[in-house]
Amino acid sequence: MKNRVHSREVEAAARRLLNERGVTIPEIADIVYEMQIPFSPGLTKEECIESVDAVLMKREIQHAILVGVELDMLAEQKKLSEPLQSIVEQDEGLFGVDETIALGAVFGYGSIAVTTFGHLDKFKMGIIQKLDTKIANGKVHTFLDDLVASIAANASSRLAHRLRDKQERLTAEEIAQHENEEKIG
Repeated sequence: MKNRVHSREVEAAARRLLNERGVTIPEIADIVYEMQIPFSPGLTKEECIESVDAVLMKREIQHAILVGVELDMLAEQKKLSEPLQSIVEQDEGLFGVDETIALGAVFGYGSIAVTTFGHLDKFKMGIIQKLDTKIANGKVHTFLDDLVASIAANASSRLAHRLRDKQERLTAEEIAQHENEEKIG
């Protein structure tokens, strides 16, 4: 029996895949900023980057990235069996498994993340819009565009909760406890 894969290795692999597929943390943070600035006028891009980084520490997100990007890459290599190959390669309109995987990774940050994901899936902002093509430069992004929306939605929700914590003047210890609870899973 093989040893378990260490969580640091899984996180590094997920981050590496995003980078290899042309998605940067600042690009995701730009979406988070646009989603949250109307509710938090003092928000900085650095806070958004920090929030995206925190979301990428969650196993559910990492696992979703690994599975989704792997399926995109297999479709590029034409290694999926039919009819799945054609469905994924064309990002078939009635195929919802890509959204289902991404949505499953959203539930850790509550209803705000779920509704934000729905908004991003419908209105495709920033890098999500760029990825939302059937095939771009030989790349298939059927899963990746939804995964990026999931990451951005989670990071937006996380920031919304941080804003409330600050408004309620929670202690640094209470805020840290919230942060640690969110890292579970």
